[in-house]
Amino acid sequence: MNLANSQLAAKKIRLLVLDVDGVLTDGSIYYGNSGDELKAFNIQDGLGIKLLQGAGIEVAIITGRSSTLLSRRSDELGIQRLIQGREDKLTALHELLADEAYTLDEIAYMGDDLPDLAAIRRVGLGMTVANASTTVAEHALWQARRDGGRGAVREAAEFILQAQGKLEQAIAPFL
Repeated sequence: MNLANSQLAAKKIRLLVLDVDGVLTDGSIYYGNSGDELKAFNIQDGLGIKLLQGAGIEVAIITGRSSTLLSRRSDELGIQRLIQGREDKLTALHELLADEAYTLDEIAYMGDDLPDLAAIRRVGLGMTVANASTTVAEHALWQARRDGGRGAVREAAEFILQAQGKLEQAIAPFL
């Protein structure tokens, strides 16, 4: 990971695409006695997403699993581009971009495991979490210090905003 190259790539980002399990969550899946699936989302990650959106950077989600609770979380965060149930993340990414005016250089993709690898390698800023698979970490341009579901997305958001000179403005309303 080369910080200077990561910062140069981050300056161009207009869209951050996120995986869910292992990135927005810690990768654990809980099942209740009634068969309900439960996941925990980090509030700091959610605020990081809001900071990006407030700075004009869009956020999308591509995930291999499908759940109504993810649809709810996406709605809460104002994420309109959500693709669920897709293991082929690169194909899903191209489908997501079919009607968009983004180039791959303007996209950051954050994933943690092998299904994310092709997308991480193709975008302008491939990002991963601290506890990513070794192979993914080797191919990502930037790696968070925090684990997935534990603030890694917030860290990525602040990295992108800092590289673009937008972080101070983004946090100013909280001061």
